[in-house]
Amino acid sequence: MVKVHYFFDPMCGWCYGASSLIRTLAATPGFKIIYHPGGMIMKQAIDPAFRQHILHADRKIAAMTGAPFGEAYQTRIAGAGEFVVDSYATTCAFLVGQEMGIAADKMLETLQKAHYQEGKHLDEWNVLAELAVSIGLDETLWNENMVKFEPEMMDMIKASHGLMGQMQVSGYPTLITEKEGKLEKLEHTQFYGKISEWSAYLGAYLEAENVASV
Repeated sequence: MVKVHYFFDPMCGWCYGASSLIRTLAATPGFKIIYHPGGMIMKQAIDPAFRQHILHADRKIAAMTGAPFGEAYQTRIAGAGEFVVDSYATTCAFLVGQEMGIAADKMLETLQKAHYQEGKHLDEWNVLAELAVSIGLDETLWNENMVKFEPEMMDMIKASHGLMGQMQVSGYPTLITEKEGKLEKLEHTQFYGKISEWSAYLGAYLEAENVASV
């Protein structure tokens, strides 16, 4: 089994662009993804100038990866209203979803779709609760777990930052494989929008690792 350390943030546009690659990786036997959330943005309103930068970056991400950015999301960014982003609330939701039985890759995709396609206000805990209910989770238990898991979420983000320093990770998304103590960056950017090629690459990677261990 090859561990893959995935450094990401739920509110990272490029991580959203890589979601189809992560989905394929998660479904490939022989790999185990260990998720390391980075806490990219503590809850804050994004100023108009940087919102234009985000829109420009989103167009680039869409062109390279094929990831769709919804009209509701784009309207929120371009509109006159406040645009608030919170990596911490969404990371807590990511952890709680897993605690309540949702696979990590599925929970992350649920949050990404809600933000980047549906334009939902994921900085608001009641909106996160509504999202949880929409995927079949109990609202009361969800809200209890959101409070309970907040300290664990903070510890996990702190640990991720420490590990990023050790592994010389400078940005998101980053994938690093680990097998028998050996660390190696898993290159993924050339496979944006090329899922079949990515799948073949992962298969070849595992084959090479198996041959090397014989």
